[in-house]
Amino acid sequence: MSATPRNRTVSRLQPFASTIFAEMTALAVEHDAINLGQGFPDTDGPSSMLDTARAAIADGLNQYPPGPGMPVLRRAVAADRLARYGLDHDPDSEVLITVGATEAISAAILGLVEPGEEVVLIEPYYDSYAASVALAGAVRRTVPLVPAGESFAVDLDGLRDAVTTKTRMLVLNTPHNPTGTVFTREELEAIARLACEHDLLVLSDEVYEHLVFDGRTHTAVATLPGMYERTVSVSSAAKTFNVTGWKIGWACGPAELIDAVRTAKQYMSFVGGGPFQPAVAHALTHEQQWVTQLRDSLQTKRDVLYDALVAAGLEVRSGGGTYYLCADITGIGEHDGIEFCRDLPARIGVAGVPVSVFTDHPEQWKPLVRFAFCKQDHVLAEAARRLRTLGKPGS
Repeated sequence: MSATPRNRTVSRLQPFASTIFAEMTALAVEHDAINLGQGFPDTDGPSSMLDTARAAIADGLNQYPPGPGMPVLRRAVAADRLARYGLDHDPDSEVLITVGATEAISAAILGLVEPGEEVVLIEPYYDSYAASVALAGAVRRTVPLVPAGESFAVDLDGLRDAVTTKTRMLVLNTPHNPTGTVFTREELEAIARLACEHDLLVLSDEVYEHLVFDGRTHTAVATLPGMYERTVSVSSAAKTFNVTGWKIGWACGPAELIDAVRTAKQYMSFVGGGPFQPAVAHALTHEQQWVTQLRDSLQTKRDVLYDALVAAGLEVRSGGGTYYLCADITGIGEHDGIEFCRDLPARIGVAGVPVSVFTDHPEQWKPLVRFAFCKQDHVLAEAARRLRTLGKPGS
């Protein structure tokens, strides 16, 4: 009989050996539940984009693309940033195509942060941030968002206190995953002043930049005074064009920062998604109306989920953007989001994810659960029907 296998993973990565998404998805499959846990849509992006990808495959664009990404996509990304935010990136030196936004985030931290330097995260945070900090051998410091009415706000005093002489980088994410919060311009201006005062680099994750609701607007932090030269801005096609499986992302910023991101990135994947790159370029150039319609449809879906959660007796927070609503489960006598989510697929046939797993202070976030609403109308309607039963006796 062989001995029990030892865990040979290096200690700094052992906390990241598994993800909550894998666990909740497995439970959803086991119980034939509607998966509102993982944030992926169940409809395709614009047909002209899909046709462009098919044509690229048929035309032989199936080998390595250029390391920085195909010129057609780099130019399209630069043009989109210029049109939306007035940011004039050189597509040859200030735009890098990556294997999704997650690779761009990891490469930015690996390429720009020395071991032992500190990276400040605003929590709850997308789980790859903490893993990327660990990969770099850096030190993670966190500042929690604070409740503000039905939403959340940045704790500016806490953020200021978290910055030390060892702080190298601040990671921002707005619109925010997992809470759906859209940071205000005033909050970002205060963060920008702090970054300039302490000469911090800023990694700005903007993958949900187009998915903001109720007349809100997304502010690109690189547009604020003193920020262009210190900011790496990251986005992707995944959430904008419903192609999470294509893994086409990008990083934009001044050439000296993008050089550092490229240095790390080229040894992670080198390149990816050759035939998808011209398709995403086409979509960025020609399918903005489709994106507007997607945003409007998601706002309607947000309202459907919101109404169901409130009807079930849960307190709902945020919903200003992204795919997500967060609900406090204490109103129905529950207190532990992890146990609640583990039980939910069998209980009513719906899966969510506990917010506490995205934080360094799980007790503070213990009763909060995230649900995704980026599903077809009939799927979301059935999930809403099931969720409403939570407030009924015996559910």
